[in-house]
Amino acid sequence: MTEPPFERRQGERRKEERERIRQFEQRIAAEQDERRRLALELHDGAVQSLAGIALMLDAVDHAIAEGRNDDARRVLATALEQHRATIQSLRDLSFNIEPVALRDQGFEPAVRELADRAARHRDVEVGLDVLAGQNLAERAQVTFYQLIRVALDQATGRKPTRISVAVTDTSDGGAQLTVADDGHLERRDMTEAFEERARALSGKVTVDRSDGGTTVTVVLPEYVARS
Repeated sequence: MTEPPFERRQGERRKEERERIRQFEQRIAAEQDERRRLALELHDGAVQSLAGIALMLDAVDHAIAEGRNDDARRVLATALEQHRATIQSLRDLSFNIEPVALRDQGFEPAVRELADRAARHRDVEVGLDVLAGQNLAERAQVTFYQLIRVALDQATGRKPTRISVAVTDTSDGGAQLTVADDGHLERRDMTEAFEERARALSGKVTVDRSDGGTTVTVVLPEYVARS
């Protein structure tokens, strides 16, 4: 028996509504995960480091009061070194939350800056084909940018000779990011690092490994990539 048109439309609307609710709950869960990750990173990183610096400065004060100036200078030098490292870690965290280069330069130049940095520091050739990213929505650009940064960091750890980064349009109006390298094969699962960032935008992540290298693919749906 054929379902009447009205009931069929009602069923389709209910299905669409359930899908919207699922996507909303997924985004909320992803945002909570990201806040939790940032809180842990702050607590285990900068907060602990600043607490250690405070203890060292107390030691400097006691050493000066007791006339142990050489000890005071030595501890103070260590505290200054730790202080600089903490500033850098906070800069990195700020950079990860809001990429200034992406905001000021645009997607393609900002990604090229990431690639140039990886090429200089890791002695690896990085090929880019990311102009399609210029037409993406802002939140899609930020997500792809952060995923490219993570992918480049992980790829260089496998000591590749070449890394390729491409952003392309999908046939259904979405967007795809592909990062491939010819580095040494690793057994550890890298999928979670990408899924955490892609989940908030209903992105799908695949990681393919072979003796020839590793390929990471992230696909964002059309409603995320274009609006």
